[in-house]
Amino acid sequence: MLSYQHGYHAGNRADVLKHSVLHAILEQRSRNPKPLLYIESHAARGQYDLTDRQATKTNEAKLGVLAFPGAQASPPALQPWLRHLKDKLPHNYPGSPRLAVDVLNQQSRFVFFEKHPTEFKALKANLGDDDRILIKKEDGYNGALRLQPRRGEDMIMLLDPSYETASDMEALADWTPRALRKWPKAKILIWLPLFADHREEELGAFLSELDTGFVAGSGWDRTPDDPSALTGSAMIGLRFGGADSRKAFAIAAQLDAYWAQ
Repeated sequence: MLSYQHGYHAGNRADVLKHSVLHAILEQRSRNPKPLLYIESHAARGQYDLTDRQATKTNEAKLGVLAFPGAQASPPALQPWLRHLKDKLPHNYPGSPRLAVDVLNQQSRFVFFEKHPTEFKALKANLGDDDRILIKKEDGYNGALRLQPRRGEDMIMLLDPSYETASDMEALADWTPRALRKWPKAKILIWLPLFADHREEELGAFLSELDTGFVAGSGWDRTPDDPSALTGSAMIGLRFGGADSRKAFAIAAQLDAYWAQ
C-alpha cells in the first residue's frame, strides 16, 4: 500500500522485536568473511528521527525503544542491540536497512526496494552514498525475484510489508514459496504483526511450515493509551539454524517478561 509510512510507527514495540532479532542474526553473520547479499522488499526510509512530526503524532516509540532505561538495565538478550543504539537516539533511530548496513561487513552488498515516492526519496538521502547499496523504486516482490546471489555468495532477505489489507497477506503467501524454490539456499526473515482479531494466524502457520527455522513472537496487553492496533509481533526465520533460533527465542521470551512488568 502506497499510503503506509513507517515513520508513524518507528521504534514501537513491534520494531523492538524485529530490530533486536535482526541485529542478533546479522551481528553473528558479520563474523563470516564469505560475501553476503542482503535484500529488503519493503525498506521504507532506513532511519528515523523519533522527535519528528510523524513519530510524535502517535508516540509509539515511547512504549517501545524509548521505554528502555539503557543497555545495562535492560533484558540481557537485547543488550547488544541497545548498545548499538547508544548515541543514536532519539534523532537517528536505525531502521532495518541502516541496521544491516552498519552491522554487516564490507564483503556484503545490499538491495533495497521501496515504492512509496516519499519513502524512496528519504531512503536515497539516508543510504544512497554507499556504493555497496542498490536502491530501487519498484515492487519488492517482483524486483527481488529477478535477482540472484553471485557465485560463492550467501543471501538473506527480510520481508516487512505493511499488512494494511488482506491482499498484503495473500501476496506474501503467494510469493514466499516461489522465492524458496528460486533460491534453494537463501535464508528468509519475515516480520509478522499479531492482531487482536488473530487475522494473521492462518498466514503465520502457513509460512512457518514452509521450511525449517524458527518462529519467535512477543506479545503485550494493550492499554487505553496504546495507539497501536497490535497485541504483539513475531519474526519467522526460514532456513535459520540453531544458534540464530536460540537468540531469537531468548529475545522474544525476555521481551514478554519486560512488557509484562
